[in-house]
Amino acid sequence: MSDGTTEIFDTGLLDILVCPVTRGPLEYDAEAGELVSKAAGVAYPVKQGVPVMLIEEARKL
Repeated sequence: MSDGTTEIFDTGLLDILVCPVTRGPLEYDAEAGELVSKAAGVAYPVKQGVPVMLIEEARKL
């Protein structure tokens, strides 16, 4: 994102992070700066390199 709220995300975290709704895998969308849960149909923002894994903060796909 160009607004400066995201930084480089450590993709190694994808091995341990799961969607809090479905407990399923997440995919990192570097262009959008989001972690995507296809099963839940939401994308969680990554702010300053830290994933915000709150459903209240997620964007519906």
